Amino acid sequence: MDLIKIAENQFNIKNEFPAFKAGDTITVHYKIIEGNKERVQQYRGVVLQRHGSGMSETFTVRKMSGNIGVERIFPVNSPFINKIEVNKHGQVRRARIFYFRGLTGKKARIQERRMKYPESYDTEEKGQET
Repeated sequence: MDLIKIAENQFNIKNEFPAFKAGDTITVHYKIIEGNKERVQQYRGVVLQRHGSGMSETFTVRKMSGNIGVERIFPVNSPFINKIEVNKHGQVRRARIFYFRGLTGKKARIQERRMKYPESYDTEEKGQET
């Protein structure tokens, strides 16, 4: 292990965010400082990619603002990210969905991936029915 990775591990502040990948629709609560005031701005869009690893990991989120597509790259370990909410899990077959930029209208929809409930959820429902 080289000295740079040792230094990164020493100063790494790992944020606890839910698992998400390309195709998911997420809301990023991002802290913005304007002068001496600060506020939290919500940025909701589709994740195009996750890139890198460790301290330098980033993810790209694309949203539509009117008829214009806007993309923003967020560092995963940024202290300005308050929280990330996963709104929908999308079903895509690639890790980087740059083809999504060229799609418009109904073609630009991503099919939702169905998630299985944990086993504890199933046992609680069965207990209430009997």
